Amino acid sequence: MLLAACGDTAVEVPPPKPDAATARLCQGLRLPEKVHGQSGRTTSPSSPLTAAWGSPAIALRCGVPRPAALRPQSQLVTINGIDWFGQPTDRPVTFTAVARQAYVEVTVPAKYAPPGDVLIELGSAIASTIPQKPEGQI
Repeated sequence: MLLAACGDTAVEVPPPKPDAATARLCQGLRLPEKVHGQSGRTTSPSSPLTAAWGSPAIALRCGVPRPAALRPQSQLVTINGIDWFGQPTDRPVTFTAVARQAYVEVTVPAKYAPPGDVLIELGSAIASTIPQKPEGQI
């Protein structure tokens, strides 16, 4: 895509509004330049708490609130040490990394199925930056 550097190709990703400690954790996140073979895109509004790759966009938001539907008995998917809570009732599918000191939300359009491949690529950055919560806390 030749227009990727133009300002009008920014992806709308609403930035979360975490507390200062969570924002600091999220700002330390070192994300890959490419995810699932897709190049990074500019997000709008610009925020150190958001990122996007490809078209349709794989979108990441760090510091989101705890998912309202998350319960102690919720089904989680663990991929490389990261527990993900998926909300696949809508398309695209949104997964939230839980049991971490900051919740990280990743929206994966159906085009990039299976979504686990995207979560694998982003999981190492999350694991190395966002500490786990104490055992048993989601």
